[in-house]
Amino acid sequence: MVNYLIVLFAVTLIYFASAERLSTYVRLIALQGLLLCGIAIFELKEVILANLLFIVAETLLFKTMLLPYLLGRIIRKSGVTKVHRQAVPGFYLLLYSIAALLISVILSVILVNPFINPIYLAIALFSLLTGLLLIVTHKLILSHLVGFLVVENAVFLFSLAIGNEMPMLINIGILLDIFVGVLILGFFGLRLKPHTNELTMLKD
Repeated sequence: MVNYLIVLFAVTLIYFASAERLSTYVRLIALQGLLLCGIAIFELKEVILANLLFIVAETLLFKTMLLPYLLGRIIRKSGVTKVHRQAVPGFYLLLYSIAALLISVILSVILVNPFINPIYLAIALFSLLTGLLLIVTHKLILSHLVGFLVVENAVFLFSLAIGNEMPMLINIGILLDIFVGVLILGFFGLRLKPHTNELTMLKD
């Protein structure tokens, strides 16, 4: 069951490449949070109940509800609904995404570890590369925010991979995840002005 959820998570990463509306990004982020919750429930069988409940609450309340809500609110406030017209076309981004998946699979085979499921490692690396692709190939700050959130999900997936052996690592990752997510979305949410037409690269 866990493997199916991880594969679905990978499908959402590929779908990021073809999405043209920012509202689709919000729904994908929420879906990823739900999938991470399911992965945590089925995978972390040796973790004490209190830690498991904390992880489930974080993924459901924070990743599935709060972060998508804040991101959607920022999008509505900015008045921007689509990715920037100068962003890399979806077809090329899809090719980059497939290449990133192949690289992730190759690295997971090379970096084989008896304590980590290769599927976990491959999809976590794929999530990391997808987030970086969104940041590098898009012009909008909003797309950069989504890229950062995808990278955060990659880190969370990495922590789940070794969660049974080091449960404290998951708690640290969750607290860092909450802090960074709220800090990034809150900071940019306060700085963006209503109906901003040109939210270009961060350096602008």
